[in-house]
Amino acid sequence: MTAPDPYTHHPELRGKIKDPLQSFFRSFNAVDVAAEMPDPSLLLDMLHSDTEREQSRAEILAGRTKNDLWVFAYGSLMWDPAFRFTEVRRGRAPDHARRFILKDLFGARGTREIPGLMAALDEGPGCEGLLFRIDRDDVDTETEILWRREKAGPAYVPCFIEVMAADQRIAALTFVADHGAEVIDADITREEQIHFIATGAGFLGTSLEYLTNIESQFQALGIVDEEVSALLQETRAYINSL
Repeated sequence: MTAPDPYTHHPELRGKIKDPLQSFFRSFNAVDVAAEMPDPSLLLDMLHSDTEREQSRAEILAGRTKNDLWVFAYGSLMWDPAFRFTEVRRGRAPDHARRFILKDLFGARGTREIPGLMAALDEGPGCEGLLFRIDRDDVDTETEILWRREKAGPAYVPCFIEVMAADQRIAALTFVADHGAEVIDADITREEQIHFIATGAGFLGTSLEYLTNIESQFQALGIVDEEVSALLQETRAYINSL
């Protein structure tokens, strides 16, 4: 039997989402990344242990592992989820917003000396993104991969939120801003946002590439996100002024 096409709803995304089996994050381990850094202690000191991470996963997924699982993506998961999925759909989280308040200090797209910037999901008037459906038989395997990435250290809190897909309400797993984490800066200024995006870089690439990738996915879907577009335009103007 031919497997269902995950791009049935959005054929325009075909080729714009990395094959999960080819993703760097498929075998990602933050401890291994830290070992490659000049001062491993900077990262090792803030990592969650395997036990802490797995406890978090077990608590959030309790009673949900026997059904398909929906995951809401609003940042890099939109083009590189790393987990296997059977369906992708456009989704909108009506009670949340994408905010560029996550300072990358640990080498992914920035450092302590030259911070980068990425997005976190916070309370707000609405956030466009993608919904990925994981088959129930793959939930345990694929969420272990997801937790190694999103819960490597303090930054996000896993939870289930309501997401709209067309006229359907879906309870989706996502990762929201942990305001108790060092890397979340809710008071970041616009000038800092622009500077960090313009200059931040690390082993995953640049912060500018991150923002550009979000814009690219939205263009494919015909989504106009005024905040993403404005921030990208202002950052490019800043770079051109240097």
